[in-house]
Amino acid sequence: MSRINCEPNISYDDVRAVYYLYMDSGRDPEGRRLRRYQTYPSLSAARKAKKDFLLQRELEERSLAVAPNNLTLEQWLEEWMREIVIPSRAWTTVYGYDILINKYINPRLGDISIQSLAPKDLQHYYTYLSQECGLGGNTIRHHHALLSAALHAAMRQDLVAQCVTDRVEPPRFTQKAAFYYNAETLKKLYHLVEGHWLETPVHLAGSLGLRREEICGLRWESVDLEQRRICIKAARTEAGRQIVEKETKNRSSIRVLYMEDDIYRLLLRDKTAHRNGSTQEHSWSQHDLVALDKKGSPLSPNDLTRGFTAFIRANDLPPLTFHGLRHTFATVASAQGVPLFDIGKALGHSTPTTTGRIYTHLTDQFHTDTLTKVANALK
Repeated sequence: MSRINCEPNISYDDVRAVYYLYMDSGRDPEGRRLRRYQTYPSLSAARKAKKDFLLQRELEERSLAVAPNNLTLEQWLEEWMREIVIPSRAWTTVYGYDILINKYINPRLGDISIQSLAPKDLQHYYTYLSQECGLGGNTIRHHHALLSAALHAAMRQDLVAQCVTDRVEPPRFTQKAAFYYNAETLKKLYHLVEGHWLETPVHLAGSLGLRREEICGLRWESVDLEQRRICIKAARTEAGRQIVEKETKNRSSIRVLYMEDDIYRLLLRDKTAHRNGSTQEHSWSQHDLVALDKKGSPLSPNDLTRGFTAFIRANDLPPLTFHGLRHTFATVASAQGVPLFDIGKALGHSTPTTTGRIYTHLTDQFHTDTLTKVANALK
């Protein structure tokens, strides 16, 4: 028999054509090292067994460091929120977590000890959310992400030996279809919205791809009319009934955009009106916000959504959400030959992968163009 060492703890027997995995299993009462051997038909199978063995040994070692406790999931979530989440997360995140915990998680799982919480408990919980609460897979994944973050924090503090969410399969993420207008329908919308209080927000979303929170948080100090530049660096959103001003969605969302003629004329008109106080109840210097409602008061994101939806219905336009204007910007840009990478930069996406995942219809179009060009070349 001839064995060849392949890598640490794995050797190959060229006579039997099998792989040997040998792992240390501690020492016997006399202090001699105990070693376990197992054969596998392939190197990949031996590697997997080695990985599983090391993970199990790590879990056993970690279990020895975890002192028994009766901390319930509800008690730990309360401590986790107080000590970790609230000091470091945005208020909107805290608000969202609070709803998930108090409305859903605690009533179903809160009384279970975090050390006895089992994979089947979470799997039953996800089934409950789906079948009895009617929640979709993407929403249930938010519950899974929250529980995973909280229980990983508990593991780092040696309160549990393992994070049970690592052994549970959450529902699959499904990408929602992006609804949008073509260029002609967008032009029709621009014509109909002219002179309406929605005119500027609609143009900012349709021609620049801004999010509604970015539009509501845009201040005049970020608008450089001389250089025709707009700096997107803030957002104005809602947590329940509370309006929250914060930074943009992520670091990549901070960007500087050029304003073409239509946007320039709209913002020049609005800034002049704001300074003259002719379109608002409060002085321009009090809030410095660009987006205002028909009374001249600062817009909230939900008011913007409701106002836009009502306008679309009243003018018998194809159904579209306000966020759909952002999708429209991406679609029109793609139709003009703008690369997906540049579209993502303008939209403030963190990576091109994000852009491609959201706008699958754009990549499908790219595939069509590519295959058509190849076919034409071969004619």
